[in-house]
Amino acid sequence: MKTFYVLYALILMAFASKAQQGNLSNSTTPTEAEEPPIDGYYVKSDILDREVIPYSNIRPTDVAYVKRVWREFDLREKMNEIYASPKSRLIDVIMNAVMAGELTAYDPTPTPDDPTGDSFKTRLPPDQVLGRFGSDSTLVEEYDEEGNVVASRFVATAFNPEDVVRFRIKEDWIFDKQRSVFEPRIIGIAPLVTPKMDEITGGSGTDDMGETPDIEGIGAGNEGPAVTAEAYPAFWIYFPEARHIFVNKEVTSRHNDATGLSYDDVFIKRLFASYIVKQSNPEDLRIRDYIDNNIERLYEAQRIQNELIDFEQDLWSY
Repeated sequence: MKTFYVLYALILMAFASKAQQGNLSNSTTPTEAEEPPIDGYYVKSDILDREVIPYSNIRPTDVAYVKRVWREFDLREKMNEIYASPKSRLIDVIMNAVMAGELTAYDPTPTPDDPTGDSFKTRLPPDQVLGRFGSDSTLVEEYDEEGNVVASRFVATAFNPEDVVRFRIKEDWIFDKQRSVFEPRIIGIAPLVTPKMDEITGGSGTDDMGETPDIEGIGAGNEGPAVTAEAYPAFWIYFPEARHIFVNKEVTSRHNDATGLSYDDVFIKRLFASYIVKQSNPEDLRIRDYIDNNIERLYEAQRIQNELIDFEQDLWSY
């Protein structure tokens, strides 16, 4: 019997040693490896093997209330810095998947069949995606020794992901009376392009009156007309389709490298700071269409958000 326990203990030690070799080497002498060493103490393979957890099924007859809202979030806000990390930018994840044909980009241009341009009606070919950012090509001229132009050609301009600092989200808030749940479900995400100053003023940095233009109503000059440059969507992606890409892309955290959160997790858990820019209405008006003041727009966005919260609170009695 004693021999049995000794053999059992040796077998356990062998299994433990084998399991440890794949994660952490305790060797004190150099060893030659056929493969590159592990960059860390373990291989982060779990996030690569994850699959999308489907939403709970909602029957149309169980939907008692729906409200569609459009919101924007700025990567320059502190809570949204994780989406702009050079290790794993949101725009890089989206662009790499679109250019590889793994994710479909949809043209945001309004049409008679799609007046708002965000109904995922028209597919945008991958070779036209970079052109939506206004940086598809630039003219390069060649000079001789005397400074005369001898030739010119168009050269593709590298896409700069740091230029994308805002995203727009289209989502539905749904009350499912069967499950007694009031929840938001993201429908689409669009990177926003903000025209640069030289594109508005012709490269001078000032408007026709010599004043600094007002970009989206902020920082207007003291004199002269303000030039408003409204950000526009480069393209739309369908979020349920993008989940299959996001679920295997890890988000970089400032506080802990072992969070194991994917981009699918942070969107489902709504780990971002945003503000509402539009809600569904008969006139199809944005907040900026009926409120000029930027501060008042923020108050209006908060009022709409509070209405959604109050609706859920009013469903229950205590």
